[in-house]
Order: sequence, then C-alpha cells, then structure tokens
Amino acid sequence: MSKNAVVIYSGGMDSYTVLHRALSEGYTVHALSFHYGQRHAKELDVAAYVCQTLGVTHKIVDIRAIHQLIGHSALTDDTQAMPRADYAEDNMQATVVPNRNMILLSLAIGHAVNIGADVCFYGAHGGDHAIYPDCRPEFVERMNSVAGIANYEPVEIRAPYLHASKGEILADGLALGLDYANSWTCYLGQSLACGECGSCRERLAAFAEHGLTDPLPYAQGGLDV
Repeated sequence: MSKNAVVIYSGGMDSYTVLHRALSEGYTVHALSFHYGQRHAKELDVAAYVCQTLGVTHKIVDIRAIHQLIGHSALTDDTQAMPRADYAEDNMQATVVPNRNMILLSLAIGHAVNIGADVCFYGAHGGDHAIYPDCRPEFVERMNSVAGIANYEPVEIRAPYLHASKGEILADGLALGLDYANSWTCYLGQSLACGECGSCRERLAAFAEHGLTDPLPYAQGGLDV
C-alpha cells in the first residue's frame, strides 16, 4: 500500500527540495500551494509546472480573502519597500506574514485527514529561526502535538530541514539530482530574480558555498556573492 503525504509546496527552493525528499522516501505526494495575497504568484506558476512534469497531484488553494487580516507585510503589501539586504532579524521582520505557517499547516492537516495521509511536510529550515517565529523548532514541536489530537486521525508534521542551513538543503537537493532552475525564490515577481532581496542573497550564498552558479537568471546588477 502506498504511503500518502501532503507537502506544502510554495514553488521555492526549500519546498522544492522537500517535495523531492518526500518522493524519494516513497510517499505518494499530494502537493498544496496557497495563494494568500502575496505580492506575486510566480512561485505558484513554477510549482504547477513542476507538479505537472512529475505527475504529482497538486492543488493551488485561493485563500486571498484572509489578506485583509494579515496583509501588513512586505510580502503581501506592494506599497512597502522590500528589504534588500542579507537575512537578519532587524531588517527582515518586515517580511513576516503574521501566523502564516500556522494557517497553512492547519489547512494542510485538514487535507491530510481528508485523503487519509498521516504526514504533512513543510520547508522550515535553520536559517529562518531567528526571523520567522513559525519556522522555529518550538513551533514545529507544538504544532505536532496539536496535530496529534486535533482530529480522530493523528497527522505528523515533518520539517526535514528544520536544523539545516540553506547550503545543506542545496547539498541534499543536488544529491537527489535536482535542477534548481525549476524553483523561484525572489520576493519580487519580475521576469528575472532581483539578486538583492534577502531571499535571493541567501540562495546565491548557498550556491557560492558549493562553488556553483545558480541556474536561475538574475537581473543585471544583481548581487555578486
């Protein structure tokens, strides 16, 4: 009997790796992407393409109605300036979307119960701990406790890279043979990645750590790491 798993799949580098990690572990993956009012939907287009190519069941769930409740973030409000610096708590707090992962995990857990999946994967990782409260180990531990009692069927929340750096995630993905041209990380939804926002800079640093060139095209004048 195949094992079913829900994977929260944004289309970004981390969730792209998590998706393939779940597949490599023999799970039948049901990918969930969410449109919650983020500044652009380019990641969602990338996610749809990857899932179609892999033959993975994929749902893009439109929850933009909640934007009126959690819209005060540089990721959801295009009138705010996007920080263009390395990841650090003092400059990246503007990109925090309040309670985002709790909301998305709650929906994913409900979907898991509905389809008979007993595990839900998401891409929290060590580099986000200082900035995003809903990527910290304490959050995952407590959500796991709740997911075990919230329904008649317990669901395990699994964050395989919870204690890994971006470079370590990349190393695992490369070992799986992944092509990271099939992911989108930039906080801006332009035709080329900006190379300057915190997300781009962290991604570029991970490739540089391995002596590699990121296969994504970047805008002229993007960051040299």
